[in-house]
Amino acid sequence: MQEIVQQIKGKQVAQKKFPFLLKEGIIFPPQLSLEQSSSEKTALYKSEILKGKKFIDLTSGFGIDAYYLSKNFDEITLVEQNSDLLEIVEHNWTVLQRKAKFINQKLEDFLNENKETFDVIYLDPARRDNNKNKVFLLEDLSPDILEIQEKLLSISNVVVIKLSPLIDLKYLVSVLPSIFRIDIIALKNDVKEVVIFLSKENLGEITCNCVNLESGESTFTFKFGEEENAHSEYDEPEKFIYIPNNSILKAGIFNVISEKFGLKKLHPNTHLYTSNEKINDFPGRILEVEVVGNKQIKKKSQFNIISKNYPLKPEEIKKKYGLKDGGESYIIFTQSKKGKIIVKSV
Repeated sequence: MQEIVQQIKGKQVAQKKFPFLLKEGIIFPPQLSLEQSSSEKTALYKSEILKGKKFIDLTSGFGIDAYYLSKNFDEITLVEQNSDLLEIVEHNWTVLQRKAKFINQKLEDFLNENKETFDVIYLDPARRDNNKNKVFLLEDLSPDILEIQEKLLSISNVVVIKLSPLIDLKYLVSVLPSIFRIDIIALKNDVKEVVIFLSKENLGEITCNCVNLESGESTFTFKFGEEENAHSEYDEPEKFIYIPNNSILKAGIFNVISEKFGLKKLHPNTHLYTSNEKINDFPGRILEVEVVGNKQIKKKSQFNIISKNYPLKPEEIKKKYGLKDGGESYIIFTQSKKGKIIVKSV
């Protein structure tokens, strides 16, 4: 009965997260492995970046990333210390008619014994400690990335590591001198992962990509460190308000965005932008707005309520003004340099 329930839950997760596995004969692992797996959409994005002859996933887990990433490689190796999970993956890959070399071994033991080199190494380190608490620093992950980084770079041209969306980018750059690329990957404006690329070659300035899949937005690319030399101008709300997507906010490039798109900020701590002319390729939401006063807000009106750099949270605003959630209109409670303001979409 437990196995049947596991398969039912697996199919429910697969419908949303990796529908390519909704095939006859596919077996699903326990819930934790499903939760820790990448989605089909983020894996597909990563697969479009990497190619070569030999690929290895040193922490294959349920193998979603490995399945997509391996499409552009001739030789594929999957390393996984959980024998039951690896057996499931090997079975599923047979069903999917995908060939690979499957190795049931601890990553550290494999690295100590390995004599091969690879075009690309991929890792998705475990982000929980022995007490199942979430951890974020590289030295607290399993494996410890700082401890094995030199070994990894000695056997591969490129090392790709998937990390928590909460990881600090400046911290990463400070402890991993071999980084040449950082991708912040969001799906429908929800940041899912930060992916870093390492190389033993000096490839110059670090390229950063803010990606928002299934949003219709283009990837926004910048060089790490640009923010330090960028500046914003400030003004009161004009005809349009711009709300950056969450991959941009995660990157912390608030002045870069202002400069690149010729937009003015409302306030140093309000990451909202404004202009009189509409900038269509902005990576985020664009609203045509008007400034309103307290008395112009009618009770029981329906809005999507946004609070940015404002003393009250959306729930508190909703209660104070007697507003309803939802609908197609937006109302933003925020601050400009002159003080508190309220703008609503028109």
